[in-house]
Amino acid sequence: MRSTKVTDETIQAGNSLSLIIRAGAGVNTIDLKSASEKGIYVANCPRKNTDAVAELALGLLIAADRRIVNATNDLRLGKWKKKEYGIAAGLKFRTLGIIGAGSIGKALAKRAKGLEMDVVAWSRSLTKEKAAELEIGFCSTPEEVAKTADAISIHLASKPETRHFINENFLVKMKKGAILINTSRGEVIDTNALKNAINEKNLRVGIDVFENEPAGGTSVFKDKELAKIVTATPHIGASTNQAAEAIAAEAVRIVKTYASTGKPVNSVNIRKKSIAKINLVVRHLNHVGVLACVFDELRNEGINIEETENTIFEGGKTASCTIKLDSMPSDTFIQKISAVKNIVQVMIKQ
Repeated sequence: MRSTKVTDETIQAGNSLSLIIRAGAGVNTIDLKSASEKGIYVANCPRKNTDAVAELALGLLIAADRRIVNATNDLRLGKWKKKEYGIAAGLKFRTLGIIGAGSIGKALAKRAKGLEMDVVAWSRSLTKEKAAELEIGFCSTPEEVAKTADAISIHLASKPETRHFINENFLVKMKKGAILINTSRGEVIDTNALKNAINEKNLRVGIDVFENEPAGGTSVFKDKELAKIVTATPHIGASTNQAAEAIAAEAVRIVKTYASTGKPVNSVNIRKKSIAKINLVVRHLNHVGVLACVFDELRNEGINIEETENTIFEGGKTASCTIKLDSMPSDTFIQKISAVKNIVQVMIKQ
């Protein structure tokens, strides 16, 4: 799916559903909690639309600076306003600030430098050393970007901690007449605060995403008030043929991997860190039923298996199984499985 919302109701109705693929990067339209509780993989296609989004961000940046949309609309109405629209600061030698230096932020920085702009950035993962490698300026806080930049482009994922990340406190620190671009997610910007800042600071704004935007390809857009005062597109950042082909190929790769291994690549709802406290290592002969005996004894002890990996040695005669457990098995358990036929050695690793 792309922008279609995959709700808890949809997930619960899918009795044989086992994999949801987001044909893009952001998974904020999928109920991850519901999918995880039902044991359904959610995978995405990251970085496949990087160039497309960076290109649109650059296009909105230029369009906002030169007021291309307003000028076009006036011409369509038969109004020639060369004097008014001939006033623009231009982008050469101006400073572009990037909030979120992931793949899209980096791609935009590269393109902006092609326009001879100076680029500064802030990101949670960005360090002075990484910024130097990218040949961009380092800002220690988002507020520093707001104060420094003549134009700012937002590239943040939609998470609870990034909701209204661009708020009144950030906007008030921006320069008067500065440009603000958002091609990430609408929820990242406080819309009401943005409207006030546009009026109070004469900001020029280009946005591709909106809070509570319609789902699907055709719908009614309700926030006409905002549309009248910004340069805007209807969430088309990733919509180029190049990006679509790259995403389609990645989606096929995910399906093929899942079909052949039972585990898709790019899973986003896999537990990042195991809660297992104990590693039980069982070296054994590669015979039927050996591990079944181990699992039966673990069940008898009330110990849950968090993860397991069985490695077969060359020749296929022996194997070593590492089983991650949520608690320490008893000495009796160790004695029992050590005595099982075809088990070579049992070890506990903490």
